[in-house]
Amino acid sequence: MAKRRKRIDGRMKDELRKVTIKRKFTSFPAGSVLISAGLTRVLCTATVEASIPDWLLDRKSGWLTAEYNMLPSSVIGRRRRERNRTNISGRTQEIQRLIGRSLRAACDLTAFPEKTIWIDCDVLQADGGTRTVSITGAFVALFDACAWLYREGEIRNWPLRRSIAGVSIGRLDKRNLVDLNSEEDRHADVDMNLVMTGEGDLVEIQGTAEQGVYSERNLMSFLSAGKRAIKRLTEIQEESLGLKEGTFTHGGLQPPPKKARRRVSRR
Repeated sequence: MAKRRKRIDGRMKDELRKVTIKRKFTSFPAGSVLISAGLTRVLCTATVEASIPDWLLDRKSGWLTAEYNMLPSSVIGRRRRERNRTNISGRTQEIQRLIGRSLRAACDLTAFPEKTIWIDCDVLQADGGTRTVSITGAFVALFDACAWLYREGEIRNWPLRRSIAGVSIGRLDKRNLVDLNSEEDRHADVDMNLVMTGEGDLVEIQGTAEQGVYSERNLMSFLSAGKRAIKRLTEIQEESLGLKEGTFTHGGLQPPPKKARRRVSRR
């Protein structure tokens, strides 16, 4: 029997990095999460504003959008700070659009009319997979923000339809690897980012052959490995929220109890 080769950080090919999700990491947003995946750490917040873009006026809908940023000290050396919305890189624009699209797939936007939920993902430390780690953590922050809106009576209907998580997949030295760190990502022959629901449905696939090509068979094996990884990430999301295992897998996105209103006696 062939000995299974370990990766440069000691993991097996289909093994996630250690993932932790700490909720309520900061005090002011409706949802705030610090997610860690190995050495990658991202602060994900969800803030609610009582306004919507002009093009949504009179449509009885809300909106969800995302911004993504890497702190200067998140990488070795110093990364120049992107100071304003007109001076951001193409990579940053691509990633924040991906995060926004992915999380909108989880929502019924008509459930929070005239409101915008801002998702902010700030990378504190980058060691690969920052966009997919951001999506996984941001969903938990979004869940908490929706729970706050519902408990406070700001919305009548529960807006979340499904859970969302993301993972990176790559091919290196003829092996499919799950959840690449930066060293693996730098040398991968194929690099893929996968976003799925807790029920196993696809939201987005970003796949590129960095060197050469990959086959349809390779693609199906990437999807299979990614689906197993997303299942584990979904369980971690459930654990962080104190939900029963399988809540998201079986579409059980039930609203939390509403805040009890105090009765004022009239004499």
